[in-house]
Amino acid sequence: MKRILRSGVFALALLAVPGTAFAETKLDTKQGVEAWSRGDYANAIKIWRPLAIAGDDDAQFNMGQAYKLGRGVPVDLKIAEDWYRKAAEQGHLQASDNYGLVLFTNGDRQKAMPYLKTSAERGEPRAQYIYGTALFNGEFVAKDLVLAYAMMTRASSSGLAPASASLAQMDRFIPVAERQKGQLLARDLEQSALRQPIPEPAAISRPTSRPPASTIRNEPLPPSTPVVTRPVVRPPVVAVRPMPKPTSQPAAATGKGWRVQLGAFGDPSKARALYQSLEGRVPALGAMQPFLVKAGAVTRLQAGPLVSKAAAEKLCVAVKAAGQGCLAVAP
Repeated sequence: MKRILRSGVFALALLAVPGTAFAETKLDTKQGVEAWSRGDYANAIKIWRPLAIAGDDDAQFNMGQAYKLGRGVPVDLKIAEDWYRKAAEQGHLQASDNYGLVLFTNGDRQKAMPYLKTSAERGEPRAQYIYGTALFNGEFVAKDLVLAYAMMTRASSSGLAPASASLAQMDRFIPVAERQKGQLLARDLEQSALRQPIPEPAAISRPTSRPPASTIRNEPLPPSTPVVTRPVVRPPVVAVRPMPKPTSQPAAATGKGWRVQLGAFGDPSKARALYQSLEGRVPALGAMQPFLVKAGAVTRLQAGPLVSKAAAEKLCVAVKAAGQGCLAVAP
């Protein structure tokens, strides 16, 4: 199996101040957010910088955001990395997520992996995508195909397009039994993330526990969005190159023969979610190869190959009995 991934502290002490003074510091941080929301980036930086130097984790995170986005300061991912690290070391979850992603982007991938692993377990789709790829390749971490498939499944279900593409490749090279284990593990991991206790909120409101992966979308933030809201960093480019099929790969991987069509979707991730659901209800699908067939703006979900029209129609009977429409498709 060839790889699908191509390899391309100090913390300031928090000032001991009375409760009232600390509340005022947090209020100042919020005033910086309000300035940022108005597009007054220079004033936001002016407010946050001394607070960040004094050890305020929200201000440190916001400074990292500013240097990552290049608003009010020049773009500088190394400086952003340093600010994220300072906030992450104080337990700021968003800073920790971004620290791992920026480390990876800056080329320090081995150091990034523990942070990405923690973020992935907490439900961060971009981290799940990178961590899942590393697990599949056995690069930076021990190879684990079941966990790799689980992580990539969760990232794909969040709507992250590169994860859906990588999951389609994994379908070709990971045996059915291990894929099924990965699907079950993905569900367990999501339930585990939902059971995580929610810490007491900080003076400045920010997400302190991550919502389920299915609610997260990798969409650009509008210019008016306060910087303390979830940052969006484009996933680091994980190059995928064609791989030869293993000699033990079943005939289903060739794609020849009759297929059954299970539906058509505008969102490919919904097609994959349906197939994962049906595999649990229609055992015969476990021996099939899923196919996502693009037809303009629509993605058709198909499974096969089958040796004859009769075999395809027989499978459709089982699929329809599970409550899903099905159509036999000629080669």
